[in-house]
Amino acid sequence: MPSPKDLATDSNAPMIPEQRREQILRQLRKHQVLSVHQLMEMFDCSHMTVRRDIALLEQEGRAHSVTGGVRIASQLHSEPSHQSKAVVELPQKQAMAKLAAGLLHADMTVYLDAGTSTLEIVPYIKALSGMTVITNDFGVVQALLDAPQVTVIHTGGQLDHSNHSCVGGLAVATLRQVVTDVAFISTSSWDLRRGLTTPSALKVEVKQVAMQSATQVVLVASSSKYGTFGMYKIADLEQFDIIISDAALAPAAADGIRKHGVELLLPAPS
Repeated sequence: MPSPKDLATDSNAPMIPEQRREQILRQLRKHQVLSVHQLMEMFDCSHMTVRRDIALLEQEGRAHSVTGGVRIASQLHSEPSHQSKAVVELPQKQAMAKLAAGLLHADMTVYLDAGTSTLEIVPYIKALSGMTVITNDFGVVQALLDAPQVTVIHTGGQLDHSNHSCVGGLAVATLRQVVTDVAFISTSSWDLRRGLTTPSALKVEVKQVAMQSATQVVLVASSSKYGTFGMYKIADLEQFDIIISDAALAPAAADGIRKHGVELLLPAPS
């Protein structure tokens, strides 16, 4: 970790809060992560002042709090594989799925985007009558093989081997032919400043058309993915009717989302 001497600013002149936050970002670009104590020494200010600056930067999606400090928003260059995602954060995914289930009722047509978080919604769909599921995810299809009461439509398209799903133009063509009551969209990267992004160009239009085809659009995204971004923009967070995340989402991030007029659903802390 850099020492306070290493982090010295170019001037000892007093700064207004906005200047101080820009200096914090400048140092974060160099060092990626800084502690609250380092920032206190660096700017000769109180713990409360530093925490307030971090909260404001987090609301804007420019930096994100970690235990004892803050990190810069980071770029995601490739998505984790299905296998790696399937074994992490299962309780959080189940808690988000329970919130998603509150948006369901019988006789709905639902789009489930490819992802291990949306997969956890399947048991709630199976418990309802007259349901139709449209998906690009093979895991969702497999989970519904023993549910003949549910009509299932797979989009087809180019196989994404790593994520066990289909992407590309053929998947998009299928989605242009359907209308859904609700689309549950997953993501590997999101924040308030950049919205929903992905490192995969082939996923962009699939998600966009799924959103356009739905009456209600819901983002299901874990807090661990907040503050990362991919090369390709999918949508602003304001384009979602509801965002569902987990209880670990930082309060400053939650406040920023709500201030932009987006409904945010979080499970109660355990």
